[in-house]
Amino acid sequence: MSELMQFLLSGVTVGAVYALVALGFTIIYNASDVVNFAQGEFVMLGGMITVFTYAAGLPLPLAALIAVAVTACVGVALNKLAIEPARGAPVVSLIIITIGASIFIRGATQLIFGKQIHRFPAFSGDTPIHILGATILPQSLWVIGGAIAVFVGLWFFFSKTLTGRAVMATQNNRLAAQLVGINTKWVMTLSFALSAAIGALAGVLVTPITNISYDVGIALALKGFAAAMLGGMGNPKGALVGGILLGILEQLTAGYLSSQYKDAAAFIVILLVLFAMPQGLFGKKSTDRV
Repeated sequence: MSELMQFLLSGVTVGAVYALVALGFTIIYNASDVVNFAQGEFVMLGGMITVFTYAAGLPLPLAALIAVAVTACVGVALNKLAIEPARGAPVVSLIIITIGASIFIRGATQLIFGKQIHRFPAFSGDTPIHILGATILPQSLWVIGGAIAVFVGLWFFFSKTLTGRAVMATQNNRLAAQLVGINTKWVMTLSFALSAAIGALAGVLVTPITNISYDVGIALALKGFAAAMLGGMGNPKGALVGGILLGILEQLTAGYLSSQYKDAAAFIVILLVLFAMPQGLFGKKSTDRV
């Protein structure tokens, strides 16, 4: 029982990170129908910038805040310099642009910060908490709490604010949104900034547990995408649930089969979702009238 509980606690922690990445995918997808495969690099930037600003002598909360702000600016730059000029291009072309941006950000980070693995101290110490024979680090509670807080914030933003409804209106019909006075370019810029900030927050929260390096973004992007697909692309609730389920599946696979197979879980999930239920757990079925 304690072994299963340990796998579940570890899975929820890892899944919360995937959920944050999936929520970043969701925001940009809702605004533009674009799948942003540079989302994993936002997580990496959040962790890396925090490491080096903290090492420079800044307090950890200020270092984290700077990391989130700088990464949000990188998200805005990605939209302004790469996505917006290509507006009107096929969606596949836009996805390829985000992959190219991911490669560029990863290479630039390697040149600036190096190839070493980095970390900074946990927010609340490293003394484990015992739950039903299993243990969980206090930092894991920060990760889980952060994912829940972001989900609640996004739910409120999309359902209760005019700006959030403008994002949803842009996603439903960009031309109609423009006709009623919504500045769709500003909506896109806001979406990329918010998505990048959420990714950076995930990097800040998880770095004390997993460490960070320039090349972690690819795996995080793929697993976040798998979580978003599992939950239903474009659905914040689906992103949260999909991330948690994927994290638990990974840890159970590593625990009961082999750690060599845990990374394959994300790809199996993508294939199963595509074949069995393309709309995901909480996605809406689309119908075409003829």
